[in-house]
Amino acid sequence: MSNNSTPTESSRSLREKSAWSVKATLSYISKLVIALCVLVGSSLLLSKLATIHGKQLPESYFSQGYPSILKLLDSEIFMGFVFFVTVAILVYLAYLFWCLHEVAVHKAAKMSSAHTQIIFALSLCGLFIDKTWWVLAIIIAFARWDVLARELSNIIRNGRAMTKRVEE
Repeated sequence: MSNNSTPTESSRSLREKSAWSVKATLSYISKLVIALCVLVGSSLLLSKLATIHGKQLPESYFSQGYPSILKLLDSEIFMGFVFFVTVAILVYLAYLFWCLHEVAVHKAAKMSSAHTQIIFALSLCGLFIDKTWWVLAIIIAFARWDVLARELSNIIRNGRAMTKRVEE
């Protein structure tokens, strides 16, 4: 009986794997198509807002006649695409800077630190007031407080031992 059920189970798992693979592929393709439609639509929309101004250069200005790229650069649709890509890059850079800014808060939350709220407050102060507060938040977030407390205790203990020896 187990020999008969094994091929059925393996064919079922093979069907499930192939169905999952097809779903994943269709999902990826649909996301890609949506992204391309947004890109083209935004480029066309932004091209309607633009007008390319410039003076016409005579053909004698160029050594081999008009360059073929000149028609592309004079295209309002291409300039809309360039504008869209530039804005997308700037938004992505702002997102990356925000992630870098929040690295101290994420580190404190990951370590379940008792200092998470003060680190968050210092990060916000660093964002709006002065970057020194952000640096302090980074130091607090990444410091090993158990090691620092132990070493500080050793320093105090050794200092007290030195004063006792001096008194004797």
